[in-house]
Amino acid sequence: MKIGIYDPYLDDLGGGEKYMMAIAACLTKDHDVVVFWDNEKDLKDLKERFLLDLSGIKIGKNIFSPNVGILQRLKATSEFDVIFVLSDGSIPLVSSKKLFIHLQQPMSHIKALPLKTKLKLFRVTSLFCNSKFTKSYIDKTFRIESKVVYPPVEFYPKIVKKENIILNVGRLRVRDVTVDGAPIGDFKKQSVMVETFKEMVKDGLKDWKFVLAISVKEEDKEAFEKIQKLAEGVPIEFVVNKNNKLLWDVYNKAKIYWHATGFGEDIFNHPEYTEHFGISTVEAMGAGAVPVVINAGGQPEIVTDGENGFLWDTLGELKKKTNMLIEDPKLLTKLGKSAAARSKNFGGNRFCEDIYELLEI
Repeated sequence: MKIGIYDPYLDDLGGGEKYMMAIAACLTKDHDVVVFWDNEKDLKDLKERFLLDLSGIKIGKNIFSPNVGILQRLKATSEFDVIFVLSDGSIPLVSSKKLFIHLQQPMSHIKALPLKTKLKLFRVTSLFCNSKFTKSYIDKTFRIESKVVYPPVEFYPKIVKKENIILNVGRLRVRDVTVDGAPIGDFKKQSVMVETFKEMVKDGLKDWKFVLAISVKEEDKEAFEKIQKLAEGVPIEFVVNKNNKLLWDVYNKAKIYWHATGFGEDIFNHPEYTEHFGISTVEAMGAGAVPVVINAGGQPEIVTDGENGFLWDTLGELKKKTNMLIEDPKLLTKLGKSAAARSKNFGGNRFCEDIYELLEI
């Protein structure tokens, strides 16, 4: 089959981009795959960052660009059996035999579907999303039963001596005040975790360090410097702009993994401000780190409180449950083994198998 893939944010180097290019990598084994994009360097950057094998894909003209007319797009897409699109909530008009729409987050900004979108939905073969959390909102918005295909997760575990490291992995995403009143701050709450670790040190924590593995874009360097300044005087280290394999050097050493995306947000009205799944949480678990993560978004789908990690709702709980692990090495080891076992549900060939199953609808 001839398959086209379009991701409007391909230059963003985020989880959605990894997801879409992983689809491409899976399907090139048996099909002719074209990625609609005009800048080949962006794909090279994605390949290096996420260690994806994109050697089998072809790069085609971005026919979804605003500069391309609808008739030209319809003619071009008529040559395709299947097209996959990462959507911001809109539905593109294409003439391929099948159209699969992937949604990475709740579309809470869509209060009512325009008639044009409702009509376009008749051409959609399937909507699919990255978690049950996302699905719960997508189904309400689009009045369609979407499917869940959990993101691809690769593991590079090594038997190394664990160190007294609390780890967090994530991009630095700076959000300014918007018209809906969203607060200023880093989306992934790195500064919140830095402050929390500082409080733990002030309260007597010794011989532990907090490592922030963080991706920083050029335009966010000033915000990153503020977080660095906030971390001065305490054992906090930064691992900046490393690819997945290099990050595993830290994953394998870490004993505890923190995640705080969604803390302090109005999640009821803005569910998109949470982590919609949590790939880094699964990766850390695969290395035997015990997750102590916020009880929001997709995290509860990954972590069962007290069984393979801990969930928390307040910063007080975050500190308390982290201290429980620090003070009880047997509990830390037990939950670390359970976390590693749980992570296997999301790895292996599972992602490609799910995509092929979706394709045969």
